[in-house]
Amino acid sequence: MDKDQVNRVIEGLQSDLKTLILETRKKYSSVKEACEEVLSKLKNSYSGSQLTHQTLRSITNPALYPLIQGCETKDPKLTKVCLGAIQRFITYDLLDEKGAKYVINVMWLLMENNIDEVKVLQTAALLLTTSNLVKGDSLSKCLVLCFRLHFAKDATIGNTAGATVRQLVSLVFERVVIEDASSNEETPVSVDSSFSGGSKEFIKLPDSPLKALKPFAQDAFSLFQDLVMLVNGDQPSWLIGMTEMTRTFGIELLENILVTFYSVFFKHQEFSSLLKERVCALVIKLFSPNVKSQYRIAIGHQQQQLQTPITTDKPFFPVSMRLLRLVSVLVQKYYSLLVTECEIFLSLIIKFLDPDKPAWQRALALEILHRLLAQPLLVKSFCQSYDMKPHATNIFQDTVNSLAACIQSLFVTTPPGLASSAQAALTNSTSSSSPLINSVSMGPGISPQAGFYYRGVWIPICTVFTSGQPKATFLEMLDKTDPPSIQDGYCMSVAYACLLDVIRSISLVVQNTPFCTTSDLSSSDGAPNEKTAIDDDSFSIQLVNSSWCGLLAALTLLLEASTDETSTENVLKSLQTFASVSGRVGLTTPRDAFITALCKASLPPHYTLTVLNASSPGTVTSRVAQSRQPITESYSQHMVNTGGNANANIETEFRQHLIVAVGSPLPTPSQPAGSQQGPVVLTAKNLQCMRAILSVAHCHGAVLGSAWHMVLTTLQHLAWILGLKPSSGGSLKSSRPLMESSSATLVPSTAAVLADLPVLSSMLSRLFESSQYLDDVALHHLIDALRQLSQEALEVAYSNREPSLFAVAKLLETGLVNLNRVEVLWRPVTNHLLEVSGHPLNRMREWGIEAITTLVRSAIQYQHSTSLKENQRLQTLLISPLNELSSTSFADVRQKQVDCVLHLLHSSGDIISFGWPLFLNIIGAINNSQGVPMFAAGSYGLSSYFTMELSTIGSRDDWKIWIANTGSQRLSHGHWFDVLRSSLCEERNKVFPDFPGVPNMAAFDKLWMCLYTKLGELCIDERPAVRKSAGQTLFSTIAAHGDLLHHNTWQAVVWQVLFPLLDNVKKLSGQASDVKVDTSGSMLIHHSRNTAQKQWAETQVLTLSGVARVFQTKRPMLQSLDEFSRAWILLLEHIENSALSKNSEVSLASLKAFQDVLSTTTKCSSSESNGSGSHDDFVWNVAWKAWLQIGTLATSPQKEERVTYIPSQPFLTALVLIFPGLFQYIKSRFGSDNLQMLCTVLQSAVSVPVHGEASPFILPSVNDPVLTPLQEGVLLCMDTLQRDFVSGNELMKSMIPALFYQLLVFAGFACQAPTFGQLKTKSISSFKGMQSAEWVTLNYVPFGEKCLTMAVHLYGKTCQEEIVNQSQVLTSIIRCLRLPLSLKYDCTSQTTWRLAVHSLLHVLRLGLPMARLRPENQENNINLQETMLPLWTEITLALDEFLFPKSVPLANQTPEEIQSDELLDCQVMELIRDEILPQANFYPPHFISKIMGLLSKGSIHLVPPDSETGPKLREEFARVCFEVLLQFSLFHEEQKQQQQEQTKISASNSSQVTNQLAITALLDRFHKVLAAFAQDAKTGGQCPMPRYRTAEIAFTLQGLSSLISALKKIPTTKVNPLTWRQLISLYPHLVELTAVDSTRIGRNLRDALCQYSDLLQPPTVTASISINGT
Repeated sequence: MDKDQVNRVIEGLQSDLKTLILETRKKYSSVKEACEEVLSKLKNSYSGSQLTHQTLRSITNPALYPLIQGCETKDPKLTKVCLGAIQRFITYDLLDEKGAKYVINVMWLLMENNIDEVKVLQTAALLLTTSNLVKGDSLSKCLVLCFRLHFAKDATIGNTAGATVRQLVSLVFERVVIEDASSNEETPVSVDSSFSGGSKEFIKLPDSPLKALKPFAQDAFSLFQDLVMLVNGDQPSWLIGMTEMTRTFGIELLENILVTFYSVFFKHQEFSSLLKERVCALVIKLFSPNVKSQYRIAIGHQQQQLQTPITTDKPFFPVSMRLLRLVSVLVQKYYSLLVTECEIFLSLIIKFLDPDKPAWQRALALEILHRLLAQPLLVKSFCQSYDMKPHATNIFQDTVNSLAACIQSLFVTTPPGLASSAQAALTNSTSSSSPLINSVSMGPGISPQAGFYYRGVWIPICTVFTSGQPKATFLEMLDKTDPPSIQDGYCMSVAYACLLDVIRSISLVVQNTPFCTTSDLSSSDGAPNEKTAIDDDSFSIQLVNSSWCGLLAALTLLLEASTDETSTENVLKSLQTFASVSGRVGLTTPRDAFITALCKASLPPHYTLTVLNASSPGTVTSRVAQSRQPITESYSQHMVNTGGNANANIETEFRQHLIVAVGSPLPTPSQPAGSQQGPVVLTAKNLQCMRAILSVAHCHGAVLGSAWHMVLTTLQHLAWILGLKPSSGGSLKSSRPLMESSSATLVPSTAAVLADLPVLSSMLSRLFESSQYLDDVALHHLIDALRQLSQEALEVAYSNREPSLFAVAKLLETGLVNLNRVEVLWRPVTNHLLEVSGHPLNRMREWGIEAITTLVRSAIQYQHSTSLKENQRLQTLLISPLNELSSTSFADVRQKQVDCVLHLLHSSGDIISFGWPLFLNIIGAINNSQGVPMFAAGSYGLSSYFTMELSTIGSRDDWKIWIANTGSQRLSHGHWFDVLRSSLCEERNKVFPDFPGVPNMAAFDKLWMCLYTKLGELCIDERPAVRKSAGQTLFSTIAAHGDLLHHNTWQAVVWQVLFPLLDNVKKLSGQASDVKVDTSGSMLIHHSRNTAQKQWAETQVLTLSGVARVFQTKRPMLQSLDEFSRAWILLLEHIENSALSKNSEVSLASLKAFQDVLSTTTKCSSSESNGSGSHDDFVWNVAWKAWLQIGTLATSPQKEERVTYIPSQPFLTALVLIFPGLFQYIKSRFGSDNLQMLCTVLQSAVSVPVHGEASPFILPSVNDPVLTPLQEGVLLCMDTLQRDFVSGNELMKSMIPALFYQLLVFAGFACQAPTFGQLKTKSISSFKGMQSAEWVTLNYVPFGEKCLTMAVHLYGKTCQEEIVNQSQVLTSIIRCLRLPLSLKYDCTSQTTWRLAVHSLLHVLRLGLPMARLRPENQENNINLQETMLPLWTEITLALDEFLFPKSVPLANQTPEEIQSDELLDCQVMELIRDEILPQANFYPPHFISKIMGLLSKGSIHLVPPDSETGPKLREEFARVCFEVLLQFSLFHEEQKQQQQEQTKISASNSSQVTNQLAITALLDRFHKVLAAFAQDAKTGGQCPMPRYRTAEIAFTLQGLSSLISALKKIPTTKVNPLTWRQLISLYPHLVELTAVDSTRIGRNLRDALCQYSDLLQPPTVTASISINGT
């Protein structure tokens, strides 16, 4: 301190003392005297020499005493002057420890008396911040002083004190930091190093923890401990004098300490123990739902002086918010110290995300999770400490799943604002566009508002976060005491950002794991690098496994719901990132799942694509479905409450606003050949997802692996829909205008899309160009995926549908950019292109040969690392595809082949030094069938090549080989072929063996036979690859060169090559082992080939198909052999044996072979019908017996519950589809026994159930009117039979009843599914999911309905056939219809009984006229009546069971449906009225009586058994029944006479019986209605009767009037006396009705009573014809 400062101190002190003297002159004399004394001493001391700081402190110490006295006076003026002087003392460090205590005591006094509190706070802060004099109890007292002022009533004082407390608390811990830094100990470990994953072990907090601490650390420990106790509501031990404390303020102080001074807790064991034992326990306690949130805590005896504490059962926002902030600090800063506690904290935070929690609580939890999950090191620590531990909770997995569930639940728990918005959209449907759509600004040229729209719920994104930078809103509301209102969409915004940051953190952790692991680990023992790598792999795998299910569920939902491009792009990037991470760590299941999500999002809605549905394993489907289960269940209820149809309409309108492209779907092999699909649409989101797929394939192709197939399949379908077709070089270009006239209304604007097509095509090309940067394994995956796509296109082309050339074009493009490693890709690419080149479809074949020739030319001209001229192996490899093209028979392919050879000879002839034998083979393979121009071109090329490279031609042996090959083609051009043949004749006896059975075989044929024989031996080699190659070579060689053999030589080929090969393969296949092949040290084997038995099955398929192909292509030659019949029988025996194999591959291939040989036989039979009828009959009879044997044995039902073998649906379908073609050639000999056996096979086949694993790909749903391929095949067979039977001879027509019987059996399957022996199956309605251990019954409703329709149509064609009428076919049909008619509403499908009603009406209109025909012979008539008795019984039962069913109508029927059902009932009554009653004389009396009973029952059925809430009323039906009864009761005399004149007496008598029955039934009905109404009217009192009862009684009275009037006009002798008695018995009931007050009833009642006026006395009977009442 310099002299000026000393002078200022002395002068200031003197000035303060003088001021005090003046103020205390009158009142406080003691203070005045003390001031004067100190002032005089100061003057004396100051007059001396220079003063130092120490001497100045000793001089000024006595001056403190009058200042203290001045403060003790409690006079505001004095205290203000005194405190100012004390502050000067403190500022210049003139206080000692004793003086500091005095100052604190006097400040306490002033605080208690509420005097100058602000000055006291300033003094306290100055005292503690300028020196370290205050510690221990003094420090405690000073802090308590500030705490108490914080709770003063004055807000200014409270705020100032709060700031002071925060400052002083931080000061206390700053002293500890300085104290630690000044010591010689090591610097504490930083918090960031704690995220290595390990946890530190702590000892329990000792009883006297202060002993080991230094003074400042003791103060800090005591302060922190008391703060914890205060927040917990306990009595403090160090902060003596505290009277009250708020939890919010205490938690804020704890948070501030933990955030700023974490080094203290890592340095001192006592602090860390306190943190672990006290703080964590406090947090857990306060989070407990059983503890009421208490805002203010009273301490000690002061509690009674405070107001009642504010408590509530609900979570208290200020406390909850601060607790979450504290938890965030604990997890971020002290994770390594509190591993177990953090597990509890995270679990508590997760629970806050539950849908039943308040919105603000969920928002706080989301903000906390966003803070935590945005830090990659924390994410890594969570996974290492919890998910990777065997017995720990999977906290990270639970966190991600809860976050996903929260996102899903937000679409169900709709906030009021969003709900009203959706409701407005639903109600205002008349506007041009819904308000909801307008609210999100959708439409052409408008960027939609950021948000998510899902099934009628619109959630906007109201806050945008920067990636990796969480920004809290509600966590920073420290001034709020009430829960804030949550903005619409805020929770979704935070959850959405949190989801993106989770994926970012996972990606950063996985990417940096190999690099950061060794540096982060603090272990000093130096673990080996290999173990570290293993740990890293397991950690990364666990990290992905713990998170992918929840992330996928949430991301797919957000992707589907996103409405703007930015949100969609962010979700797509996250999906790409996670798919890449999954592939990088080697997890194929999550990788494929995320790729599948991208692919599905890029395709149109409901687009059927088998590869996407079957790509993910069952575990993926189940786990993701489980993650999305909550929203599914909740949303179902939500849709019920809000109206799902309107929401669906909005969503449809929403999608239509975004449609940008319309195209046709790409045909796939999984679709039936004749199926038709309508146009599909692409939205802007679809194209955005397409770009994302291109991006992930371009950037992460190295890790896609088998997922390439999904990616390329999706791109192929999108390119097809967009009209992108391949052009030269493999690139894609638009082949048609995108918007057509028919779809113009759907596509508002496609200009942008048309402009994007070249961009998309360029991106596709760049994708395959980038394949040059893939490693060899990834390149093979890419090529294999393209080959699979191309193979599917080949299958589509075989079914006469337009295929996609995408795969072939991209194979070419991939090959061209990877010529630097041509040996890696050459074989798989060219082998497949060779297969494409042999396809019968011209365009497919053109692209195949174009790709091969382009690749060969480019590969030969490419500058290889090793010169091609010196590399014989590479030359042979590159030219061999051209040579293999010689085996094809297509002239255009051979022309391209020769053109390519000529081009290579001219452009690269100097390079090709070792490939000339292959070129010679190509040119030598040209035969006469290719024409002279092609041969001339080949000769020209050969001569040109010889001219250039004569010196490079090989040895004479090579010449022999080549000439032998060319000689085998029977070329007649050139002299060198004759030289070859002469050389063969000279050496034939030296080279070729003899073949028994074919004497004098030509040497040329012997050469081929040697080749065939040796290839046949190789076909049964123990090596599968050798067998496959040898088989392919053998049969392709026979197909290509078999015509060169002599006729007799074919005898040796058949009996010494083909059938011995079939026998050997059959024998060895049966002996093959079913034990898995050991694949250690070799390449992986597919599961379909992992046993010797499966490998031999492939050989068996290849052999049988090859032999069948020989019989197919060489049929004319083979049929001319002497032993062809035996060969044919033997071939079919092999086919039959293979078809009954339990190996599905073998059995299906055998049926394919069967179909092939039969199709060839068909062609030959039609083209060679030159008197060989008996031979053809033999061929077809053998084929029919073979088919029947296969069908009988394969479809035999199970005789026991244990499953032995059940054929597959594809096998049965192939078997059934063979019959229609076969039947055309056996129908002339097809008898009833054959029909019976056929029907047995078909019925057994269609009854075969499906295994649960295959059911999702075969079974339609219950309401899906789709037939399975097998059912379609059975229907085709039945249709074939009925067409030929109807138009055939008498023998065929005699089998029509049996055909009817089988059709009706099939029709019954619609109501009662068939069983398959004793096998237990489940119905499709009760079957859920993919359950491997169950058999499922097919949905037979569509099939049964089709069969019923076919039977009805067949009856319409054959109803007049005598055999049909004699066989009682009509009775059988009605008996079959009874089941669905009686079930009615209990039918599986409501369409079944409706179809049955229409069928009944149709067949009765056709059959009743036939049934009324009577033979003239009386005896025959009686026999016919007895025969027809079952028919009348069945008709009455069917009508009764349908019109009055036991089943109850569906509860959810609409009024239109009820009216439609009643109309069907009325149509039945109209049939009775029009077809039965007018012709009653032709029907048995008991039948007519039952019909009248039905009419009476129907007319009374208007009155329900209970109230109107009971069964549906059929008023119209009852009215029709009554009218029919009335119609046949009322016959006027004139009508009667006309009827008698026109009909016979028997007819008149019959009509009389009918009329009498009708009158009796009608009167009975009148009696019931009148009696019931009169009784109810009495008991009802003044209550009016229901409307339908009033209408009924009025209608009854009208009918009664009409009946009496008609009876009075009939002669008395014609009226039954019983009728008069019945009429008179109604009179009392009519009289009772007079008391009913109803205008309508009164008028009708008066008319009826007037008719009774003539009946008051019995009518008299006279001799003359008298009229009643006259």
